[in-house]
Amino acid sequence: METTPVKKTTKKDYRKLILEGYVSHVLEHGAEPTSVFKFAKDLKMKEEEFYSHFTSFESIKSAIWVSIFDTTLEQIETQEVFKEYSVREKFLSFLFTWIEELKKNRSYLLSLYQDKSKSFKSLPSDTKEFKEKFKDFASEIILEGKETQEIASRPLISDRYDEALWLQVAFVFRYWLDDRSPRFEKTDAAIEKSVNLAFDLMGKSALDSFLDFAKFLYQNK
Repeated sequence: METTPVKKTTKKDYRKLILEGYVSHVLEHGAEPTSVFKFAKDLKMKEEEFYSHFTSFESIKSAIWVSIFDTTLEQIETQEVFKEYSVREKFLSFLFTWIEELKKNRSYLLSLYQDKSKSFKSLPSDTKEFKEKFKDFASEIILEGKETQEIASRPLISDRYDEALWLQVAFVFRYWLDDRSPRFEKTDAAIEKSVNLAFDLMGKSALDSFLDFAKFLYQNK
């Protein structure tokens, strides 16, 4: 007696479908969809299915930012040499790898963020979660830098170092969006120069050494 083979039904990954569909729509139309209803209909899904994964188009954009960040972090942390880097080199590695990931999505990012009147910092609706995750990463680098004395502890100021590194990420992103140089060579140079400046400023300076010495003399006079 022959038995009819049972066909396996593959469950759709609606979350992935929504993310890919959103990016495709932005690439094709240069703007986000006009409504969730129309977008869900184009993807041949019910509107309630969309809302079981995302609350809005803003939450989709947020998920894309987080995905790019997570992929960047995964890539640098799987490199054995990364553990041996100084904190300055670790942050450089992050930015260079992050830009490589951004390149894979450049047309999408240009469509949504090319308007020069918009500051990267002023987009909390879709970069808030990315910023939170980045600050966790930055805090780890800063703590390590303080332990290795690559970064100086300064009252009040050092508590804002993570925000300073976030602003640097914003600067690099905006610079890269406007960069028209071959292979984005100017962005690479901007990353290196800006990171060196930032870590020079966060490091122990001649002024710090002078103040330490003055404090020593005062306490031991």
